[in-house]
Amino acid sequence: MSATTTFAETGQVPRRLRTLVRRAERQHLTKMLALMAPSVVFVALLFVVPIALFLFRSVDNVEIPKYLPNTVAEIGQWHEGELPPEGVYRALTEDLIALKGEPEAAVLGRRLNYSVPGFRGLVTRTVRQLPDTVPASARELLAGIDERWLDPVYWATLKQQSGRITDFYLLSAMDLKRGADGAITQVDETQAVFLSLYGRTLYTSVGVTVICLLIGYPVAAVMASAGPAAANWLLMLVLVPFWTSLLVRTTAWVVLLQTEGLVNKILIYLGIINEPLSLMFNTAGVFIAMVHVLLPYMILPLYSVMKGVSPVHLRAASSLGAPPVTVFRTVYLPLTIPGIAAGCTLVFVLSVGFYVTPALVGGPSDQMIGYFIAYFTNSAVNWGLASALGAFLILVIAVIYLVLGKVVGFDKLRVR
Repeated sequence: MSATTTFAETGQVPRRLRTLVRRAERQHLTKMLALMAPSVVFVALLFVVPIALFLFRSVDNVEIPKYLPNTVAEIGQWHEGELPPEGVYRALTEDLIALKGEPEAAVLGRRLNYSVPGFRGLVTRTVRQLPDTVPASARELLAGIDERWLDPVYWATLKQQSGRITDFYLLSAMDLKRGADGAITQVDETQAVFLSLYGRTLYTSVGVTVICLLIGYPVAAVMASAGPAAANWLLMLVLVPFWTSLLVRTTAWVVLLQTEGLVNKILIYLGIINEPLSLMFNTAGVFIAMVHVLLPYMILPLYSVMKGVSPVHLRAASSLGAPPVTVFRTVYLPLTIPGIAAGCTLVFVLSVGFYVTPALVGGPSDQMIGYFIAYFTNSAVNWGLASALGAFLILVIAVIYLVLGKVVGFDKLRVR
């Protein structure tokens, strides 16, 4: 082979050229990672980590092992069905004496009260009346303070909840509980609220999504077919609600929908109704206010997709003799499915977590899962149950997204 043989003739890449290409690729990759690093760190620290920590609270059981270390160590040797031995009573007495005068006693009692109502009062009363030292018989001491310490149910609860990880909150979020024998059973009908809450949340979210699609689809179609000037004006009108906060928009509907509000006055003036309708603190008010808030999130994805539909396809179908309904059903609608999928997904995900609007416009039976997550986080201070509800909410959204992605394709769920 002569020295003048070219690369094109041999088809072989010189070693030095391969080295330079690999070096350039590494440099390019390093620069890309360096540019992405701030965004990745920002998202991880302010989004992923807080959500992960919040979801971990659904299985976290830090209070009992932390405040009752001796009891947790001793109660593991006890077999349920009978009263624990003296060693377990002594260990519990030592742990409770260490909590005298400390706020942690109330925290421990509140955590145990989630499992057995009345446990908080039992713990605080016992801590308050305990002496500074453990007597010869800790069982007699605790039984003298409160006879409930002779009830195996309370001890069974302590043993079941003595682990660092617990399924108590997850079971509670599904209207389930673990009995004294460890078996999982349904809670009483009077306490079963969360399964119906999930159903109500899904019903409201699906209903709002369907209404937004029925209203938003023709609006987006008109915007896509209008001239540039008219389309810009229509787009500005769609974006106007974003100029005000969610709370202001919801409060405005409170004023409009009340018995003496503008909506009822207009309906009475037009002769459509004879007496004011009840549009506040019920499902109707929730649907009206939520549709108004979420409608732009449906129109914008639809408009972005419809704007890219070439009218040539529609004219071609019409020139072949297809009537307008057939043109829409066989040509236009399939081409806009990506916008429908993206808009429905966006509206549904946002409506599932709605809190402010149902709280202000809806009644007690119209509250969605977001209301209860906020209640257990801020008022009841039961972060474990709030986290469990949030975990199931994320699970439901993920399942629906996967199902929708399988049906219409994941590439069509992206907002373009």
